[in-house]
Amino acid sequence: MTLQAHHIACVRGGRTLFSNIDLAVAPGEALWVAGANGSGKSSLLRILCGLTPPAAGTVHWRGRDIATSREDYHRDLFYCGHAPGLKDDLPAWRNLDVARRIAGQSGGIDDARRALALFGLEHALHLPCAILSQGQRKRVALARLALAPRPALLILDEPFSALDTGSIAALHSLLDQHLDEGGSIVYTTHQDLALSAGRLHRLDLGGQS
Repeated sequence: MTLQAHHIACVRGGRTLFSNIDLAVAPGEALWVAGANGSGKSSLLRILCGLTPPAAGTVHWRGRDIATSREDYHRDLFYCGHAPGLKDDLPAWRNLDVARRIAGQSGGIDDARRALALFGLEHALHLPCAILSQGQRKRVALARLALAPRPALLILDEPFSALDTGSIAALHSLLDQHLDEGGSIVYTTHQDLALSAGRLHRLDLGGQS
């Protein structure tokens, strides 16, 4: 279960953000995508998720082009971007439960309660996400990572931003566990984050802030 990208390019508003990007992330490995603001980090992650088509190049998962195996790919993928992707009218626990059921997994309030507790959100169990702060909404989205089984590939855009110390520790532990179990991670962060990957790759896109 290796994520591979070949000769990826991204163009926005007539400007080439990056080109000829090659990468490979194998089981138990993590890729840290670094670079200044405006260098295209979020754009690359969206391309790797299949949410944005590249200007050039291809992305493969399990040896298959994700453009032609989208449904299978998304079953193996968890993506957390700047927007948490929650249903505002649903309570926190139901957001977690719905995400599991969409993935074809069984769920329930007890599993959701335990996952939310890891991120200090026990009190938000029955609260609609519309009334939660941005930081709390992000923690609800990340709490999905505490639910088993976890997708094999995690793609996370600034997952540690707007988190308190306890939530950072909880997320760090979950990510280390994911790598220990043979999962893969692609992430961006402005923090000095050391994950216990068998190999930690770093891809620096450069760019200007």
